[in-house]
Amino acid sequence: MNPVIPKHVAIIMDGNGRWAQSRNLSRSAGHKEGVSATRCSVEYCAKKGVQILTVFAFSSENWNRPKTEVMTLMELFVSSLKKEAPKLAENNITLKIIGDKKAFSRRLQQTMLKAEQATVGTDGMTLQVAANYGGRWDITNACREIASIVKAGDIQPEDITEELLSSHLKTGMDTDPDLLIRTGGEYRISNFLLWQLAYAELYFTDTLWPDVDEKVLEHAFASFATRNRRFGEVR
Repeated sequence: MNPVIPKHVAIIMDGNGRWAQSRNLSRSAGHKEGVSATRCSVEYCAKKGVQILTVFAFSSENWNRPKTEVMTLMELFVSSLKKEAPKLAENNITLKIIGDKKAFSRRLQQTMLKAEQATVGTDGMTLQVAANYGGRWDITNACREIASIVKAGDIQPEDITEELLSSHLKTGMDTDPDLLIRTGGEYRISNFLLWQLAYAELYFTDTLWPDVDEKVLEHAFASFATRNRRFGEVR
């Protein structure tokens, strides 16, 4: 019997800083090392037949980190997008970046756009990178958009449905995550995909993000395959 494979996997990639500090390295070194784990996760999910992989790269709260660390993250984001986008296209993977991009530099915004455009026309797995993203921001932004439509008289308040709100989230009408993986030993979702994770199965591991490999992901997928997903029903 084939194992159950989640259609949409979401990952909170946590532990880069602690991985580096445990080795007497700068936190920035941990972020650079984490790129390999991200690449491994993309390859693994694509190989398994996952339709959507959403990774939490930079939260709206991460701006509060030390300035040097934020600068390193921005430069790493630019270099990674330039390097990885052609590889994604070669492997038929579509790149989509979700979040409030206006807060990024013009240079980074242009790099994001070019990276997304490089994968246009692919029809394999979709990789969604959440950058300057927060779940509360996403819901608030969707409500503003819907309020504008109501104000314009195009719909009435009673026309607002869960489906309508979902369509205005940055993930659009994509399938909600089936499985959320969080590394680094923390047991919270940290303002990530708050609406979309309503019925996701949660998997937590103590493994720090740079140490994540196929074995760690295999354990997460195996755990998911044992879950009895009832969605409020009795089976």
